[in-house]
Amino acid sequence: MKRSNRLTLFIFIAMVLGILTGYIMNVSYTDTYGGGKAGQMVSAGNSSLGNTAGYIIGLSTGKGSTGEATIRKFADNISILTDIFLRLVKMIIAPLVFSTLVVGVAKLGDIKAVGRIGGKTMLWFISATFISLFLGMMLVNILQPGHSLNLPLPDSHASSGVAAAAMTLKGFFQHVFPDSVINAMAHNEILQIVVFSLFFGVATAAVGEFGTIVVKFMDSVAHIMLKVTAYVMNFAPFAVFGAMAAIISQKGLTILLTYGKFIGQFYLGLATLWIVLALVGFLILGRRVFTLLGLIKDPLLLAFSTASSEAAYPRTMEELEKFGCDNRIVSFVLPLGYSFNLDGSMMYMTFASLFIAQAYNMHLGFEQQLSMLLVLMITSKGIAGVPRASLVVIAGTLSLFHIPEAGLLLLLGVDHLLDMGRSATNVIGNAMATAVVSKWENSLEEIPASQLKEV
Repeated sequence: MKRSNRLTLFIFIAMVLGILTGYIMNVSYTDTYGGGKAGQMVSAGNSSLGNTAGYIIGLSTGKGSTGEATIRKFADNISILTDIFLRLVKMIIAPLVFSTLVVGVAKLGDIKAVGRIGGKTMLWFISATFISLFLGMMLVNILQPGHSLNLPLPDSHASSGVAAAAMTLKGFFQHVFPDSVINAMAHNEILQIVVFSLFFGVATAAVGEFGTIVVKFMDSVAHIMLKVTAYVMNFAPFAVFGAMAAIISQKGLTILLTYGKFIGQFYLGLATLWIVLALVGFLILGRRVFTLLGLIKDPLLLAFSTASSEAAYPRTMEELEKFGCDNRIVSFVLPLGYSFNLDGSMMYMTFASLFIAQAYNMHLGFEQQLSMLLVLMITSKGIAGVPRASLVVIAGTLSLFHIPEAGLLLLLGVDHLLDMGRSATNVIGNAMATAVVSKWENSLEEIPASQLKEV
């Protein structure tokens, strides 16, 4: 069995074992220390329901205090495995993005090539963002997942606990351009690292012979970081086990039933987006799009199980180069995609915002919804690297359209489960973007037939 297939198998086994372990912990300590069933929990919460917080409390309680404390301690301890892995991945991101992007830009040779490829990249990103947001808006209107909740409007002072994003032009540009590249790398601000890397790469190419030694050095650093990545990826199954065991032990399987309709419909939306991306990819790449999807199965599974697009970044880069993409274009497009092309997150923003409006029986006309879509297109671009970035943007959008921000409490309990699908979709979107730009630049190598069979 190939090494990549073994890793996929181990990650899948770890995910199943994590779910079983979490479920056993949840059931054991719920039964031992008391607590009602899911239906009783909802009923108890609704009996005193005056606002959204009461609804969520009704869903989340049901274990005795001793059992809840034990499960929380177990989840904290087992999630250490995931925390270690994600910290190791974050350790890789800054030097990998910087070294590969500098090499890619410097090898492109001139500012015109950078501008040409950048223009094609942004054309794809803006188009994909609009399609993702619009598809989420259409599906939530067709499926109507929030209407069955019929929640009363909460107190005007009720808070979700998630700070709203500041939607200012000045704030956006302050986030894009770094005041210190060291600070940007320390906090893994990918967009700021990309900006500095573009300047550095163009300058390296401009100085000619003096820049050759820098390009060779950065190329060596990039290869070393990819080797470090291979070592870190061996820890991925343990991280997946810890992530799944922690979330299921705390939430149990009942959370899937309680929010089953919303979760199911959102994943139906993601599946629709996958099909749209694959169809567009097929029109441009032909049958090779299926080869691409086969190659990125490991990054997809990794992003899904850890709910982190960053965790899949190094592996996605490797698989795209195996697919035949020019490493200069991979190094240029992929880092930009992590700031400008988060397709899964885009769909979630319109889907979740309108779901909350439906939950409170608030009708938004088509013009208002289209305005919301355009606002999200702009505000979502300035928050790359922000923890729970989608929720932050949604909080700002809700307040702008006078939708109760406390409605975010409806999402917090299942946000991790939704984030798994969003992260996997982000990987597909960025992989497809890189392959398409490579094709447009006539820099996509053909894969030999023998290698295609292996894939």
